[in-house]
Amino acid sequence: MGAYCDENLSFSPACNLSTSHDLRLSKHVHDNVHGNIYLDPLSLKFIDTEQFQRLRELKQLGLAHLVYPGAVHSRFEHSLGVYWLAGEAIQKLKTYQGLELGIDRFDVQAVKVAGLLHDVGHGPFSHLFEREFLPKVLNSFKWAHEQMSADLIDHIVDVHHIDVESEMIKRVKEMILASSEFALPKSAKEKQFLYDIVANGRNGIDVDKFDYIVRDSRACGLGCSFDFHRLMETMRVLGDEICYRAKDYLSIHKLFATRADLYRTVYTHSKVKAVELMVVDALLKANSYLEISSSIQDPSEYWKLDDTIIKTIETAPDEELRESRDLILRIRRRNLYQFCNEYSVPKDQLEHFKDVTAQDIACSQKNGGVLLQEDDIAVSNVRIDLTRGRQNPLESINFFKDYESQEKFPIPHERISHLLPTSYQDMIVRVYSKKPELVAAVSEAFENFQLKIYGVKAQVHATPEKKKRRF
Repeated sequence: MGAYCDENLSFSPACNLSTSHDLRLSKHVHDNVHGNIYLDPLSLKFIDTEQFQRLRELKQLGLAHLVYPGAVHSRFEHSLGVYWLAGEAIQKLKTYQGLELGIDRFDVQAVKVAGLLHDVGHGPFSHLFEREFLPKVLNSFKWAHEQMSADLIDHIVDVHHIDVESEMIKRVKEMILASSEFALPKSAKEKQFLYDIVANGRNGIDVDKFDYIVRDSRACGLGCSFDFHRLMETMRVLGDEICYRAKDYLSIHKLFATRADLYRTVYTHSKVKAVELMVVDALLKANSYLEISSSIQDPSEYWKLDDTIIKTIETAPDEELRESRDLILRIRRRNLYQFCNEYSVPKDQLEHFKDVTAQDIACSQKNGGVLLQEDDIAVSNVRIDLTRGRQNPLESINFFKDYESQEKFPIPHERISHLLPTSYQDMIVRVYSKKPELVAAVSEAFENFQLKIYGVKAQVHATPEKKKRRF
């Protein structure tokens, strides 16, 4: 692995750090978020594979580093962080409720490995590959990185002959898929709370978010007042589900609010989206020649795909890649698609909103002047929510009064601070001109589109004249 300290000790597969094993004798890595992360022997077997090491070549925030230069951390350290927090979470539950819940070493190991491998099947450029590129090249076929993570785990076990119980691998894959549309039936009726730790399909509170919210905020130089330690220290299992103290309601709201702020200020920053739109176009133009999407159902080939595909395109001399190369060169020289304007979809229109397309804007231009083509325009439909779409995520969470109480209950939004939002989703429509000389024409067509749909211009202000003249 390269980053951990090796005391040249041998470990048996059964050895587990959750027992009396001396952490000082373990391999460990020093993480800039969590400090020393101690690695158990089974997890090391997965870490020291080319398939897991691939995560070093996947930036956690994709292309955001082109706007936030510090955002160069990878899915490798995020995965180690989730591994560590998953272990901490299950250990705390075992310490306080271990006998009552029947938590054993098998459970502890499964949760830790699920945390470690939850993103092993992730695609390049954060979620761009899965949400922006693949839908344009696949005909209604649904693909998710969680399912690829499950497939890659099987592949790693087979190729590297990892000595692990099949039931363990089955449980790990179920935990990883728990929050996706590919969620599998639980192996057993009991211990469903274990599936709340890594990828919580019930209410979205999980150690994956605990890690990336703090890690991403730090990398981008942003403050983060959300403190996951308090929630991990006070959580409790009631009725086979992880619940939280009622007095921690606002701390949980801060988790979702901080995530939404990151989406607004970092993940969907207008310049970040401009670069993403260009990379998607570059990948689409290169796909037929490089067959980028051909490996998405074959783990033995898929693991070779990472963020370096951009460098492959950029340095290849092939004429078939010229258009893709030109787009990447534009990114390097900061000749980006030009952001024209944006508007937030009115609250009363959200329920029936349909994504705006480049064709919608092109068809809204007036006669005379520049004739816009659909390919001159790029549109980004940005959804920002608190993980539950238009619903309040806190209404999916159960709370308890104190540790003497055995009752769990939700807290309706009308019973809490009236300073908290009553709307839980934003929909922002952004329009870009692919050519700087067309900014004025695209901006006008965008305004016409708003007038046609809403009867008014929904944008906050007109596109600045300086931007229209910049070419």
